Amino acid sequence: MPVRVGIDTGGTFTDLVLLEESGRATQLKVPSTPDDPARALVEGLARIAAAHTVASVAHGTTVATNAMLEERFHSLALLTTRGFRHVLEIARQSVPSGYGNSYFWVKPERIVPLERVREVSERLSFQGEILIPLDEADARAAARWLRETGIRAVGVCFLHSYANPVHERRMRDILLEEHPDAVVSISSEVWPEYREYERTVTTLVDAFVKPHVTGYVERAVAGVQRIAPGAPLLIMKSNGGVLPAAAVARKPISTALSGPAAGALGASWLARQAGFERVITIDTGGTSTDVCLVEGAEPHLTKEGRIGRFPVRVPMIDIVSVGTGGGSIAWVGPEGGLRVGPRSAGALPGPMAYGRGGELPTVTDAHLVLGRLPESLAGGEVTLRRDLAQAGVARIGEGLGLSLERAAAGILELSAHNQANAVLQLTVKRGIDPSGDTLVAFGGAGPLQASRIAQLLGLRTVLVPPSPGNVSAFGLLAVDLKDDYVQTLVMRHDAVDADAVAQLFSGLAEQARSSLSAQGVAEDRMELRRSVEARYLGEAHEISIPIADRFVPAAAEAAFHAAHERLYGYAYRTGEVVEFVNWKVTGVGRIERPRLAPAPPEGSGLPSGERAGFTLYRRSDLPAGFQAPGPAIVEEYGSTTVVEEGFELAVDRFANLVLSAR
Repeated sequence: MPVRVGIDTGGTFTDLVLLEESGRATQLKVPSTPDDPARALVEGLARIAAAHTVASVAHGTTVATNAMLEERFHSLALLTTRGFRHVLEIARQSVPSGYGNSYFWVKPERIVPLERVREVSERLSFQGEILIPLDEADARAAARWLRETGIRAVGVCFLHSYANPVHERRMRDILLEEHPDAVVSISSEVWPEYREYERTVTTLVDAFVKPHVTGYVERAVAGVQRIAPGAPLLIMKSNGGVLPAAAVARKPISTALSGPAAGALGASWLARQAGFERVITIDTGGTSTDVCLVEGAEPHLTKEGRIGRFPVRVPMIDIVSVGTGGGSIAWVGPEGGLRVGPRSAGALPGPMAYGRGGELPTVTDAHLVLGRLPESLAGGEVTLRRDLAQAGVARIGEGLGLSLERAAAGILELSAHNQANAVLQLTVKRGIDPSGDTLVAFGGAGPLQASRIAQLLGLRTVLVPPSPGNVSAFGLLAVDLKDDYVQTLVMRHDAVDADAVAQLFSGLAEQARSSLSAQGVAEDRMELRRSVEARYLGEAHEISIPIADRFVPAAAEAAFHAAHERLYGYAYRTGEVVEFVNWKVTGVGRIERPRLAPAPPEGSGLPSGERAGFTLYRRSDLPAGFQAPGPAIVEEYGSTTVVEEGFELAVDRFANLVLSAR
């Protein structure tokens, strides 16, 4: 029978899951290839799918994010409405936390310097009316200037183009006529919402990453077709859906944080099957830890995302990331204190224990020194050398006046605190009490410190899904096709134009339906979800409100009051004007969800040995209903779970490890 394959590319390993129709899953981990991530994807697919017919391949990628983080914007320009050349300089008045006032804060360098910003004569009203027609001679002069200066990537962001895209579309046509090699993104297609600064930056980011993502996707598609002819390559988006590779190449910014999104969705879906509705997912790989809060079995979405220091205005799973992972480097700071991360050893050279030339000790090395890791990882793919790890950690200890074991323990304790702090940023800092939540730990390094992180946070339950190192890859097989269509149209609650709203929703729904149909989704598998973002008059931020098939102003107003009170503790139900701002239709193409195989009732449940004071178990030996006290270590392909003293280990009916504080 045809199988589906999920592939998640991380900084250290590329994880693959092959899922059969019966629910049986096969896992594989291969070292990532940072110079060309598509190479590891293709090599891994060839190995895992050698004896199968592949129906589809779903993929989570960080190519767009990594390109942005490198900040090499040397060939990027902006075309904007005449009079708005300084939109990037003006930006926003908000000052980052940590600065007393704006006197001490210097705005960072702009994504595009002023000399690469060109104005074009045109003007629209906020309702989309043409006030000044596009000056085509001016537009052609700007296009020729770009060609002559050798600038290839350009973002076009005209004032109020979200209400009427006609000028931006014509500008793109002129650009490609005069400069055929140009890579062009227009804001009315990237994200047609008001807020000029955020829309401008998002459009520029999209234009910048297009060559990176397009080239990568082309190589990945070609590789997939060689191995699995006819199998479509689906790419995870940051909003938690997947789209065909060709559609993603048209708007690559939508793939920002696609890998972490897959992990959060996969973990939340597995937790829901196990009976946990409100959880905190914590995904620790070789480079970073990604944390997500899940309420009502659904991860939170946000549009206030950032890539590096730049605001990106696209819907994405609300994830907090910190630079602490298995490959995070331990070092002594200039003040003489121990530090862990954010620098990482990555896939090459990797931790010192890999024996690939790494000269700096990492979190993985500390785990190995304390006997918390076996002698090899990924089923023997990576052999670990304890002598190299000990040499590196001992060097840290000498600088701090600590023994080898104390230095290793200090590295792990600081690593756990860094990861716990990410959870606090997502919860306590936002006024949310996490104490009753369940921590869902996954990623290759996630289960290693999950019970210690739970202790630091006061959480009493940790859930470790089967094959935790491949949960992100599995999550790619548990999500629907999804895309968002949005437009800004500001209306007061007491002056709603019902016909205009109906026409707007109809147009957005038609776009969503056409896109799903083009992707081969049958009509009975389509779902259209309508929503509107609303605010009190004078507020700067909106709240998303779901809408039924027909928009009823009074019902939407009441829903907004209730949501505002739930989020902020108060609502103005009388005397205040509610504004409806951004209207959205999300097109969903539903897929068949994976079927989870129950845990086998057989299994010896006997320890496989003892190491450094921990009782050792093989996960494959633990049947449903198994229980044992900590301290213990459960080893499996791709990951290791450490059960700290004070926790009880149990196996539920779906083979999840449940760690409960005693």
